[in-house]
Amino acid sequence: MCRSGLPSQTPGVEPTMFALRPARALLLGLLWAALFTAASCRLRIPPHDEVARVARFVAHRCDWATVATISTHEPVVGQPFSNVFSVSDGPVGSSSGVPYMYLTKWEISVQDLKVNPQASLSMSLAQTPYCKQEGFDPQSPLCAHIILSGSVMEVNGTEADFAKKALFSRHPEMIDWPLGHNWFFAKFNITQVWVLDYFGGVKTVTPEEYFQATPDRKHH
Repeated sequence: MCRSGLPSQTPGVEPTMFALRPARALLLGLLWAALFTAASCRLRIPPHDEVARVARFVAHRCDWATVATISTHEPVVGQPFSNVFSVSDGPVGSSSGVPYMYLTKWEISVQDLKVNPQASLSMSLAQTPYCKQEGFDPQSPLCAHIILSGSVMEVNGTEADFAKKALFSRHPEMIDWPLGHNWFFAKFNITQVWVLDYFGGVKTVTPEEYFQATPDRKHH
């Protein structure tokens, strides 16, 4: 049976300050523990001088991205066209670094990609708790984001199996999307990585440096 945290009281007698002190101490202790737990759960980004790790960290933490294509649709033929897609580079804790997508040929941006597969893809920690918990505006350089240059290509076989696991584990709604839309798995084939996570301008890392890094420091 649950019991009140307040001390017992004789009818008609007001509790003394001394009697309330244990309850106050307990309350303060619980409050401190809650604050400590919240602080320990704060998202911690890699150091800004470890650029490739920062890029991998952002890529793994983000569940969606904006993808810019060259439009093939009137009245904006030939102009940049940005759209939002759900992405995953692997199940939580199993980062591959490759942004995978679940696409249909009916989608307007996918029609652009059929003509020209070149695109850019952007992800920002503004979509995670990090920037809000640190008080960073999404446009602030300290609210880390990455821009990937490359192309979008369909994947098959074992890579499609991994893409399915990566996406469905983080976007379970996809499992029930109508099969008649001819969905397929695709990846963003990275040719250049741009990182903005600190003052001093954008930094770049090569795909080789990017894939050699890990989003979280390995413990030995």
